[in-house]
Amino acid sequence: MTVFSCTKNKSNYISYYNRVNKIDSIYRMANNPQLAVQEYSQLFDECTPKNQDRIEEYTTYIKLADHYHIDFGGKKSLSNMISLLAPYGNEYKKYLPLFKKYGIDSTEVKEQIADWKKQLNKRLIDSFSIAMVRDQEKRHIDLEVQAKNVKKNADLLIWTFKNYGFPSVDKIGTIGNNDVFFAMPTFLTHMIESDHYPYFKDKLLEYVKSGDCAPRDYALMVDMYNDSHRKKTCYSYGLQENRDSAQIDRNRKSIGLPSLKHSAKIRKDYFNSFK
Repeated sequence: MTVFSCTKNKSNYISYYNRVNKIDSIYRMANNPQLAVQEYSQLFDECTPKNQDRIEEYTTYIKLADHYHIDFGGKKSLSNMISLLAPYGNEYKKYLPLFKKYGIDSTEVKEQIADWKKQLNKRLIDSFSIAMVRDQEKRHIDLEVQAKNVKKNADLLIWTFKNYGFPSVDKIGTIGNNDVFFAMPTFLTHMIESDHYPYFKDKLLEYVKSGDCAPRDYALMVDMYNDSHRKKTCYSYGLQENRDSAQIDRNRKSIGLPSLKHSAKIRKDYFNSFK
């Protein structure tokens, strides 16, 4: 029996992600948006919402609820939405008409985003701004420099885990000093070159459960490691072919990723949105 254990205070976010995947299927594949709104409403009563890449469960919930005239909590819920959009530059501008409809003008939105930025960890931003540049320095050009940089970044990551936890978007945002982009998925996949990879694999799974590390980032790292050792992929992100799609789907569900079929639909919808 599977127990959904997510609460506002202490969560197993793998359960949350699987609930989101189920509700997204109701909306996206079963074409029942009103039922999806009801299910999302219950989920967000129990869990602090995320707004994952391409699924965007919380903004989807708000938009659908508004469209069908279903109470989603008004200004308070929109405030949560602003905080989730805050790390992503001008993304909030797409929703200004919705905010205005419920009494939040653009000035208030910008002030809330500015407040969100103030609570970020400056020390970690400084450290990872340097680390992200270092991560790309002479990569695939000078293997000795590359190995030294991986070691330095691995040491930084271990220190961060011990002192601050996972360097999530909530702690460091998405853009560092001098407009350095925090390419965390790429950064983490390079940890497969570290002697500490077994530690990172175990520790990142803990952070997937806590909701700090995205399941996709963990899966990318694991599958890149498998690729480098000529092993079949676990989650279908690597290059080594794994024909057992049923096992892959079980693996994906175990960390909160949607099935292969569902993921393909999400990707298709995402890229169609740009046409």
